[in-house]
Amino acid sequence: HVSFTQSSSPLNSLKSDEAASGPKQGPTFQDGQRRVDYVLTYHVQKPQSVRRKTSRFADYRILRSLRRSLSTMRSGGTPPSKEDPEIAAHKHRLDYHEDDKRFRQTEFEDNLREVGLELEKDEGNKIPGIGFLKIHAPWNVLCREAEFMKLKMPTKKRINLFIHKVTAPLHPKVEPNRPQNKYFLLKRTRCTKAKYTMGITSLLGNGVYTAAYPLHDVSILPHISIPMRMLLSFLSCRKYFGEKIGLYFAWLGVYTQMLIPAAIVGVIVFLYGCATVDNDIPSMEICDPRNNITMCPLCDRACSYWKLKTACGTARASHLFDNPATVFFSIFMALWATMFMEHWKRRQMRLNYIWDLTGFEEEEDHHRAEYEIQVMQKTLKKQDMSPKVVKGFLLSFPLQIGVTFAVVFGVILYRISIRAALHMSSNPTARSNIRATVKGTAAVINLVIIIIMDEVYGAVARWLTLLEVPKTDKSFEERLIIKTFVLKFANAFSPIVYLAFFRGRMVGRPGDYVYVIGSYRMEECAHAGCLMELCIQLCITMLGKQLIQNNLFEIGIPKIKKLIRRRKSDMDSQQQEDYNMTLERHEKDHFLGPFVGLSPEYMEMIIQFGMVTLFVASFPLAPLFALLNNIIEIRLDAKKFVTEVRRPIAARAKDIGIWYNLLRGLSKVAVIVNAFVISFTSDFIPRLVYQYMYSPDGSMHGFVNHTLSYFNVSDFQPGTAPVQPMHLGYEVQICRYKDYRETLWSNTPYDLSKEFWAILACRLAFVIVFQNVVMLMSDFVDWLIPDIPKDISLQIHKEKILMVELFMKEEEGKKLLRDNHTNQSPFQPRSRPASHTPSKF
Repeated sequence: HVSFTQSSSPLNSLKSDEAASGPKQGPTFQDGQRRVDYVLTYHVQKPQSVRRKTSRFADYRILRSLRRSLSTMRSGGTPPSKEDPEIAAHKHRLDYHEDDKRFRQTEFEDNLREVGLELEKDEGNKIPGIGFLKIHAPWNVLCREAEFMKLKMPTKKRINLFIHKVTAPLHPKVEPNRPQNKYFLLKRTRCTKAKYTMGITSLLGNGVYTAAYPLHDVSILPHISIPMRMLLSFLSCRKYFGEKIGLYFAWLGVYTQMLIPAAIVGVIVFLYGCATVDNDIPSMEICDPRNNITMCPLCDRACSYWKLKTACGTARASHLFDNPATVFFSIFMALWATMFMEHWKRRQMRLNYIWDLTGFEEEEDHHRAEYEIQVMQKTLKKQDMSPKVVKGFLLSFPLQIGVTFAVVFGVILYRISIRAALHMSSNPTARSNIRATVKGTAAVINLVIIIIMDEVYGAVARWLTLLEVPKTDKSFEERLIIKTFVLKFANAFSPIVYLAFFRGRMVGRPGDYVYVIGSYRMEECAHAGCLMELCIQLCITMLGKQLIQNNLFEIGIPKIKKLIRRRKSDMDSQQQEDYNMTLERHEKDHFLGPFVGLSPEYMEMIIQFGMVTLFVASFPLAPLFALLNNIIEIRLDAKKFVTEVRRPIAARAKDIGIWYNLLRGLSKVAVIVNAFVISFTSDFIPRLVYQYMYSPDGSMHGFVNHTLSYFNVSDFQPGTAPVQPMHLGYEVQICRYKDYRETLWSNTPYDLSKEFWAILACRLAFVIVFQNVVMLMSDFVDWLIPDIPKDISLQIHKEKILMVELFMKEEEGKKLLRDNHTNQSPFQPRSRPASHTPSKF
């Protein structure tokens, strides 16, 4: 690679190729030759408005006096009519601000011309009130900016010509997204004659310009129907959107590819549970009608005694996800997460080499418009955050987390209340499906609340970040990402964490239950455990967020906006279509939504990654659903970036930034979470303890009876006994409940038994062993796989050797010239004009 100024032949060849390409494709100036590289929009005053004289600018007094005299002559010389002083003062302030904007706009455009950019204004009547400033960067300006940004141009193509020729008809002809050079040039151009120095960001923030965007390439729009793997090839994506968005699609592609083996193994684990459900001894014992086990009521007064065999369906369904294969799958997913991170690091390094980013250093980040405005208003001191802002952050951020926990607690109260209400219902259908009704409706309510609060927390996180007034765009983005991630992560996973680790842990026992808010008894898990409810909640949350929030919103919201815009318009559909045909590219792009960055796209995938890895022991099908969603997500994102939002400004980047750290942190936390899910949420440890410590024959026969304790119904607290004690047709004296307690005939009835402490010790030991073994295996895989692919490492090493050889040859040539100069004869004249005639060159 060489720089733009070190070699003139590649530069001239590129320039000649551009010149020989014939007429310019895409939007151009009115001459049909100069291409529109960038567009700024601004408000255009109505022709009938007459701006009054202001004392703001002394340099423009003569011009404005002339303008005022002309307006007076047009009106016939009549003096202005008297008006309300308040209205006159308000109009004066409006004129003052309009003059201020016009002055800054004129100065900024003059400065743009001085740096070599060519401008053309379009204030037509197609879009009333909107003017367009079209910007074209000549070739010499592009070369100068490329040299300033230290860009390198390739001297050798590495593309296989045969493959390229075969697949050429399938690839859209995408021109490189070069507006990055122009945008940085716009950022460096300042307004200095006014009271405050302002750049393009400040001008946008102050309303001098309303929008700034490059134009979409019209040559790629017809290709959105071709296979997306061709449209989203790394070459086309990087050339059209720039390296930063190209890395996002590359990362999303790698993540989706890595989900394929995880989905296959997850399906195999699920099928294993389906195949072995009939051989599961605990489920068979629960479903066996010969085991006449009477269970204690699930709620006070309204609930009555019930038979354990009625939980047969729940027990069989739980085995689909609570079996020995889930332990293997948890270990596999922990190693899968490590493999994914390593695979992405290698792919990222390969892309850095292919895209010439190995020596790339981030440019100095410019100040944000809001920061410059605050500086101009003298409300910011040396620190970025004032004590007031810090206090507001410390108060509001924990408040949002508290709101999340309050919502979870509200759903808990709903489950408790609806269960008691259904037990009191006279409808036999409602009484027969109490568990399914409570679980399903509670999961759906949680989903709706999560979707609503996601939008609220996104706005709150942005508001908190704006309060801090970060200095640069990078600082703003990182702070916003951290706040948004914490709030949305807590919002999405709080119900799941409650079901996995807290439900059924603080219940108490019959006769001594734990109550909240008066008479609300804490809910307990089914006999087969809470893993089934955890699976239902995770499944509904994951599918609901992906289908509703990620996909339907991305499809539906743009269509709703278009429908609203059509409803507000006075034209019918045919007139609207004809009107759209008359619009030019820069006018069509004006109606597209602004590009808000990649944070929402990354956030969707990070939350999904958490659901795939954190609680995968309870839901082995999560990778499969994530894979199916991502196949659709890639296409929706591509279509949205090309047809629904304005073309993003190309930005260079070597990596995905802070998102990689979040992914790595989640993969580490996933090991600990799955260890606790297997140990405390599932029955894996109690079954092992029973089989190897308490079983008479080393089998699982008698496990269900071993997990049940006895309760004498005469020990009910006053007012808590069932209203209908004869619900089963006979009088119940002793009922059973799931817990490890001492028997009624022991010296300490209802106390925790030694089996409870033995199982607790085994659970804690399993967490420690599982966590350390899996993390050790993950670290070994991390060490085993090099971060840089071997071929890339060799190629970089060869290039370094070539650079050293070229440097040495250059030094040898310089030394040889110096030696020849010193070895000249001392009697030889210093200058010989005859030997330096042009004929010898």
